[in-house]
Amino acid sequence: MKNTKGNPSHEDRRDFIRKTVAGTAVLWAGGILPGFTPKSYARILGANEKVRVGMMGVNSRGLALASNYALQPNCEVISVSDVDTRAAEKCITTVEGIQKSKPKNQPDFRKALEDKDLDALVVAAPDHWHAPAAILASKAGKHVYLEKPCSHNPNEGELLMAVQKKYKNVIQMGNQRRSWPNVVQAIKELQSGIIGRPYFAKGWYTNNRASIGVGKEAPVPSWLNYDLWQGPAPRRPYKDNLIHYNWHWLWNWGTGEALNNGTHMVDLMRWGLGVDYPTQVTSSGGRYRYKDDWETPDTQVINWDFANNTGMTWEGRSCNGKAVEGTSTGVLFYGDTGSLLIDSGNSYKVFDLENKLVKDVKNDITINARDRMNPSQALDAIHIQNFFDGIKKGAPLASNIESGHQSTLLVQLGNIALRSGGALQTDPANGRIKNNKEAQKLWKREYEKGWEPTV
Repeated sequence: MKNTKGNPSHEDRRDFIRKTVAGTAVLWAGGILPGFTPKSYARILGANEKVRVGMMGVNSRGLALASNYALQPNCEVISVSDVDTRAAEKCITTVEGIQKSKPKNQPDFRKALEDKDLDALVVAAPDHWHAPAAILASKAGKHVYLEKPCSHNPNEGELLMAVQKKYKNVIQMGNQRRSWPNVVQAIKELQSGIIGRPYFAKGWYTNNRASIGVGKEAPVPSWLNYDLWQGPAPRRPYKDNLIHYNWHWLWNWGTGEALNNGTHMVDLMRWGLGVDYPTQVTSSGGRYRYKDDWETPDTQVINWDFANNTGMTWEGRSCNGKAVEGTSTGVLFYGDTGSLLIDSGNSYKVFDLENKLVKDVKNDITINARDRMNPSQALDAIHIQNFFDGIKKGAPLASNIESGHQSTLLVQLGNIALRSGGALQTDPANGRIKNNKEAQKLWKREYEKGWEPTV
């Protein structure tokens, strides 16, 4: 917006978020949640009432989300849950400084779920906690904002869909690009034929991560509840190179770069091509750069084929940051009459078959795709507001849990193909693996006794 003098107005961040949400509501993609009825929840929110949320996991990305939720004028963060007392204290202080009210410190999020005033749980804990926490929150009558990936393994994704159908709550996955205005516009143009029929897409993520070394068993720090941190995962000794980020690269808790960052680009490719489940999945890669405790691939390529004669591929490089198409992460669609590039930000370019640039839509908000904590706060707020509209109005979600599961599953199938040593034939109706007992063993995981998630 501009003021009467023609200069940009100095509206505050909350006004920006409110106006951006209003202006882009018509662009949101997704479907109304199956069976969603606000009356199914005991506490019905009024039109002007704040959504009261609890934060689970606030060390890094969770701290950024907590700050973003606290910035929303129609939200109040009322509880913070983290197994790290230092992270919890920092988050509580940060949130209080933003919203001027102090959230309650609830180290065990299950205790926070007992609060009748809590409307929703925001899950930003490690991957092995995503689905189990969302399931517990759903059973407690809460809505859920669930950071990607929505699950650690395919079976958990199917459980999430079943739980949502049973309890009829709102579950939004945090693949925030589904709500970024220029990305939504790019997909709309793609599906309207700007490059003809899109038949192939490639996505990528690049970084230059250091070695995690070889960890040593050590006493659990006084600030950490390690047993609760492990939660549903089978118990492993505490090592000094595990927490807070390196668990991503260990299969017991993490899902590798493919689900850590690949989920975003795979979701865009699936969305753009208009596909759900594949017919075949292959993958190659390994831990090439260093010899250390890192188990998941640092270099990986995944390929998918679909029944509508389309395909896509994703390349992940955790330890070599050479950009592709000039951007550290992105998606490129190929069609009959040209190609469309969505880069790491909220912008895109369209090229004809002679590689001539015919359209260039730029983003005016700085984004750093390699910022693992908070790459795009103002844009992500649109996704949060969509979540709130799903709760208060029954509005269509940009990324409901069925869509979130479909995108997450594609990448999980890539990891399963790599780990089981062969191509996967899959059912295009549900993504289930066909005739491969070795691969099917990875459809589920083992749980610590007594922690198994159920519908």
